[in-house]
Amino acid sequence: MSRGRKRPPTADDLQLWMKVVETVIPLGERSAAAATPETKPTQIATPPAAILSAQPRPPKPPPTLSIMDRRTRSRLTRGVVAIGMRIDLHGLTQMTAEGRLRRFLRDAQEAGAKVVLVITGKGSADGERGVLRRVVPHWLASADMRGLVVGFEEASRAHGGAGALYVRIRRFRQIRA
Repeated sequence: MSRGRKRPPTADDLQLWMKVVETVIPLGERSAAAATPETKPTQIATPPAAILSAQPRPPKPPPTLSIMDRRTRSRLTRGVVAIGMRIDLHGLTQMTAEGRLRRFLRDAQEAGAKVVLVITGKGSADGERGVLRRVVPHWLASADMRGLVVGFEEASRAHGGAGALYVRIRRFRQIRA
């Protein structure tokens, strides 16, 4: 089956559909139809094209996140592939950091950046993980960020290690009018 555009049903298709509809017995009438096999439905059903066009389409699921391949990660670490932009979220509250991160990712996408560095910090010196270090991956993985983010993972030691993330940015596509 081809995946091209759906064509509207032809006159032959509609005629064939009407023949099929005449032979169908509704579920509620099946027990009565078994006793009298020559019952015909009194209503003419609508063709499937009309049914499909009347129903709203379900929302498209967000794209899945992908992991960075080993070659790209190695090239980032060695500096062969440049990091497009950077943002440092040190010392910000969660609410402020989330807003800045969203704006930063939108700006990076519009600028055409492929990989950005998000610095969250490692947390306190006593070994506890920082709040931003815990929540930023959840924000990046959320469904509403999938239009901006292809994937993310912990940065290499050269770029901050556990206190930073490489974030791959989804390509910007303008909506055609």
